[in-house]
Amino acid sequence: MGVSMRQGPESWQSGAACRGPQSQAFFPPSHAERKEEKLAREARAKAICAECRVRPDCLDYAIRIREPHGIWGGLNEVERKQVLERRAG
Repeated sequence: MGVSMRQGPESWQSGAACRGPQSQAFFPPSHAERKEEKLAREARAKAICAECRVRPDCLDYAIRIREPHGIWGGLNEVERKQVLERRAG
């Protein structure tokens, strides 16, 4: 049984700009990805994040659950790890 996106603490997800067909830019493809392809894909995702009204909530969520994959709140996994390290440091 699915959980409605409008219920619970993560209701911000229903307003995310990344929902829909463009969501594929936020995660790596199932096949190998060249560095240039990864950088271009991440740039597309980050451009969507830059215009998103729920970006702060998204980033807070990804950092809180230590999301290991994809672009969340405008940051990739390496950038989120750096945020965690700065907060701990």
